Amino acid sequence: MADAAARFSGFAGAYDQARPHPPAVLAQVISQWAGTPDPEVVDLGAGSGLSLLPWSGRARRVTAVEPSGPMRQVAARRIAALPDAPAFTLVDASAERTGLPGQCADVVTASQAMHWFDPDRALPEIARILRPGGVLAAYDCDWPPAVDWQLDAVYAAYEAHRTGLEIARGLRPPYAGKDGHAERMRGSGLFRYVTEIAVHSQEHGDAERFVAIALSQGGTVALLEQDVSEDELGLTRLREVAGRRIPGPVPWWWTYRVRLAVR
Repeated sequence: MADAAARFSGFAGAYDQARPHPPAVLAQVISQWAGTPDPEVVDLGAGSGLSLLPWSGRARRVTAVEPSGPMRQVAARRIAALPDAPAFTLVDASAERTGLPGQCADVVTASQAMHWFDPDRALPEIARILRPGGVLAAYDCDWPPAVDWQLDAVYAAYEAHRTGLEIARGLRPPYAGKDGHAERMRGSGLFRYVTEIAVHSQEHGDAERFVAIALSQGGTVALLEQDVSEDELGLTRLREVAGRRIPGPVPWWWTYRVRLAVR
C-alpha cells in the first residue's frame, strides 16, 4: 500500500486546482475554541497549502507539516504570495513524527488529512505538541458539494464502487474512515473534551471541475495507477452526467465537519 505522500505526489498541481478553499470561518471558530485570537498553529498534512489560507492574518505563527515534496513546492509558492508570509514555516515531516518541540502549539489542524494518519502514533504526537487547553481540529468537507440531485446520486454510486475496489485491492488503510475521527480522539484518552460541529461555504464550479474533484481523491489516483479504467471506476458515467447537468458554472455548497478535541 502506497503511503499518502506517495499517492498525492504525482498530481499536486491538479489537486490544488480542484480542491475547495477552506472558509475563513474555520479559523475563527477554532481560535475561539482555543481561547486565543492569534494562535500558534501547526497544520498537519498541509498538502498544497490550501488549508493555510484561513490562517493568513489570523495566526501569530503557522507551521505547515507536509511529507510530499511536490505538495510542499506548491505550498511554498502559495505561502510566498501571502501578505504575512514570514509568519509561515513549511517543514518536511509527518503527523506521526513532526520533529517539533513539545507544547509549541495552541492549535493543531488536519484538513482533509486525518484519515491518512496512523492514529496510534499521530494522536500522541499531536497531544505532545499541543499546549494545555490547546485544540486539535480535524476537518473534512462532505463529498461531493451540494450541486444537483442527479449528480449527487451518481457521485455516491461512484464513491461506493471506488471504495469497494480500494478494499478489494488492499489500497485502503484500516483507519481511512473519516466517520471514526471523533471516536478515536475520545478513545485515545489524550483529550479532555471532544465534539463535532459543521460549518458551510459556497464556491462555483462546472462539470470539468466536478470531475476533477473525483480525480483528486487518493483512492481514485491509486486505482488509476493500477490500470483500472475510467469506465470500470465509474468516472465515464460521472463525466457524462456532470456535462449534462452542469455544463456551466453554478453555485456549489460545501459542508465541513470539524472534530474539536481539547488537550
